[in-house]
Amino acid sequence: MIIGEKIKNINFNQITLGEEYDDCIFSNCDFSGMIIDNTIFEDCIFDSCNFSLAKIEASLRDVYFKECKMTGTNFTKLKSFSSFSFEKSNLEYATFMRAKLRKTKFTDTSLIEVDFSQTDLTMSVLKNCDLSRALFSNTNLEKADLSTSYNFVIDPNNNKIKKAIFSKEGLIGLVLSFGIRIID
Repeated sequence: MIIGEKIKNINFNQITLGEEYDDCIFSNCDFSGMIIDNTIFEDCIFDSCNFSLAKIEASLRDVYFKECKMTGTNFTKLKSFSSFSFEKSNLEYATFMRAKLRKTKFTDTSLIEVDFSQTDLTMSVLKNCDLSRALFSNTNLEKADLSTSYNFVIDPNNNKIKKAIFSKEGLIGLVLSFGIRIID
């Protein structure tokens, strides 16, 4: 177990990842293209790290991703998680299909073409996120806050949105699936 370390500028494609990290800070590290499994990250911060095209099958417990590049990252086989968040990160083309992401926070994050199919986003907060072409299908968005996010299209008939929070401007993304034309 590695506890309280500051890990900087490491390319984990060239070294073996440890089994458990607790209260560690990873800065400018490269995890791109890796399959990250059999690893536990607890109370860790990832700052400006590259996870592009990685498959994260690890356990994430109270993990914070800040300004990370996570283009095409696959989160569909997370072993377990409790509370993780993303801030100012690029998650374009990532997939969370069937993931349980209750109470997850996405802040100022690009979520273009992200796959949230069958994902549980109950009580999650998506603050100021671009959701262009993001896929919501059988997604649980109950009590989720999308009030400051934009460019989404969510079919209320194909997703659970009870008590979710949307802005007045965001209502357009809820009615587009009905073929309604909206003009100014």
